[in-house]
Amino acid sequence: MSGGWELEVNGKEARLVRKIAGEKITVTFSINNRTPPQRDGDKEPSQGRKLEEQEAELMSAPHFVVEVIKEGSKTALVLGCHYPEDEVGQEEGDQSDIFSIKEVSFQSTNERYWKDTNYTLNTDSPDWGLYDHLMDFLAD
Repeated sequence: MSGGWELEVNGKEARLVRKIAGEKITVTFSINNRTPPQRDGDKEPSQGRKLEEQEAELMSAPHFVVEVIKEGSKTALVLGCHYPEDEVGQEEGDQSDIFSIKEVSFQSTNERYWKDTNYTLNTDSPDWGLYDHLMDFLAD
């Protein structure tokens, strides 16, 4: 894959893995049940073609998890992200973020699944400076 990413697919779960600057970055998502419903306004024919003649544009907006592990660390920074339903398919001129960070946590690298006993920060009312810093981190 481009950009040094490796793709692993296991049934419905996909995983992108990249090692860079002493960090292992893993993006995990499921492709099941992640196609947003088509709104009635999205069904208009374009460029003089009939609605029946147009191919449907398939768009998937899965929730995904970004896991960052520094080399030699026993703890991973884990970011639970999603595409807000009302923002899927927004116009390109819109300046809002494409996706949102829903949860931030530090998890043990020895555990396959998140533990409920570890502190998880829900970003419904975040410190916007920290939130912007995390979004910039993901963009890099």
